[in-house]
Amino acid sequence: MPTIDTLATPALLLDLDRLDANLTRMAARCRTLGVALRPHVKTHKCLEIAERQRAQGARGITVSTLEEARTFADHGFDDITWAFPVILNRIDEVVQLARRVRLGLVVDSEEAVDALEHTGEALNVWLKVDCGYHRAGVSPDDPRAVTIPRRVAASTALHFAGVLTHSGHAYTAPNRAVRRRVAEDERCAVAELRERLAAEGIAGEASVGSTPAMAVVESLTGVTEARPGNYAFYDGMQVGLGSCAATDCAVTVLASVVSAQPSARHAVIDAGALALSKDAGLPGSDSGMGAIYDDYSAGTFRDDARVTGLSQEHGIVSARLPVGARVRVLPNHSCLTAACFDQYAVVRGEEILDHWRIHRAR
Repeated sequence: MPTIDTLATPALLLDLDRLDANLTRMAARCRTLGVALRPHVKTHKCLEIAERQRAQGARGITVSTLEEARTFADHGFDDITWAFPVILNRIDEVVQLARRVRLGLVVDSEEAVDALEHTGEALNVWLKVDCGYHRAGVSPDDPRAVTIPRRVAASTALHFAGVLTHSGHAYTAPNRAVRRRVAEDERCAVAELRERLAAEGIAGEASVGSTPAMAVVESLTGVTEARPGNYAFYDGMQVGLGSCAATDCAVTVLASVVSAQPSARHAVIDAGALALSKDAGLPGSDSGMGAIYDDYSAGTFRDDARVTGLSQEHGIVSARLPVGARVRVLPNHSCLTAACFDQYAVVRGEEILDHWRIHRAR
């Protein structure tokens, strides 16, 4: 069987045993918390991984783009939430896809409701709620948090699916206690609004989702589903947040040293921004643009070398390493890193078991 030493670099490695352990753990956590799991497949964009999540009991999937939705629909996934505010110039595409699968659509404006209602199609509509991230969504205290669901529920075509939020600010919470508070705020934002709507006779579900919040949340009372995505792989940010151990990280970038000038104190690898992304990770992190493993199996990193800079195809390492040497880099953000590659080299130890396609078309 071929080994990773035979791979051309840069290559994206996926540790199958770690992946399966991560999927099993989150599925069990959702069962314990009493919520359905609707994983966000933007992290991996991979049919084989989504099939494994479905085998673990996932009720459906979450996507970020219509192209992701179409790809997974073409391969038998028929319960899909497009967790992105509806793009009004793509309503025709929405209608075509909604005729094939159960498609959940997200709105946070009257304009979006107008556009969807104008189609006359039976569409499933979620209200996007802001739980403190302040990126998108209606505040639970905004009168529109009730008037928009009321309008959707009264529509002859549209169906009100429920209230949905995302605690993206859990990624910047400085410690576990604050992350736990963020997770509780997320729960309250949708659970309390769901209850208020139910009192008006407007029934719907409540959906939350972020990997760091799911790692610390103590109760999801009033919530019906969770939509984490990054948990499948984890990454340098999740290690820094304490969501996982370094030995849980399933995705790494294999790179080669291509330059190390005698007068320089650095080396250059063939993994740049289009392999690792330019996500700088957590504030104050000492991993730079990517930590370099000393021992992947043990989850230990080199103290003397890390990726400190990136241009499009070049990665700068903070030590002179021999030209031709290979390094294994833990990306700061595995979702963005996966989107840079066409396939995973699926591995167990040093052996390559398979190659899985990454469906990253836009």
